[in-house]
This record gives sequence, structure tokens and C-alpha cells, in this order.
Amino acid sequence: MQRVGAYVRFGSSIPAALNELAICMAGRKWGAQYEFYAHRKLAIDAGLKPAICDAIAAGTRPQGMQDDEAEVYDYCTELLATGHVSDANYGRIKNRFGERGAIELIGAVGYYSLGSMVLTVDGVPLPSGQT
Repeated sequence: MQRVGAYVRFGSSIPAALNELAICMAGRKWGAQYEFYAHRKLAIDAGLKPAICDAIAAGTRPQGMQDDEAEVYDYCTELLATGHVSDANYGRIKNRFGERGAIELIGAVGYYSLGSMVLTVDGVPLPSGQT
């Protein structure tokens, strides 16, 4: 699993900010506060607007997303909610990032869902003073 994680984080063809968006969404889905906390910072450092992360944390659709951000958001939202992705959402991601990118987003969501569940079950807390 460590090799999968390294690939998802460092070898993906998905731009870092969008990959971190997918990771934050997985952390939020599974209630993994530490996962979300850690990857929120990485997402912002990679260029994602803090307001997008804040909306995800609040469980609402972010406003003012760029087209690529909205496409990744829709793809991951559907995947996390249903375990499936419609042909329309898959097609948009495939057109933008290729089939490899479409599969890598599934890998990111899956890998970080596993990590999020482990952190949640284990009760890993936020660092002191963080909310």
C-alpha cells in the first residue's frame, strides 16, 4: 500500500492542486479530520483556493471553481456518493486528463478513503489548537 500511496501523491498525472482536492474530498467523506487538515494545507500550497477547501469542510459545493476544479469535484462527489461515475462525468475527466488521469483519480479517492477510515477508526486527533 505504501507504493500505491507514493504513486498517488507523487506520480499522478493529475495536477497537484486537483489531486489534493480529491484527497480532501475523501477525507471529508469519511470524517477523517486529521487527513483533511493535513491535505488542506497541501492543497492550498499547490494553488487551490482556501474557500474551496472551506466549502468541502462544510459539506457544500464550492462556488467559483475553475472548470477543471468543478470537473474533479463532480467526478469525486459522484464516486464517493455512489461508488460509480456516470459516463458524462467520466467523459469530462477523460477528455481533460486522459484515461490514465480518470483512473488515477479513482486511485486517489480509494487510497485516501482507506487511509481516512484507518485514521477515523483509530481516533487520530487534530494537532493541539487546530479545529
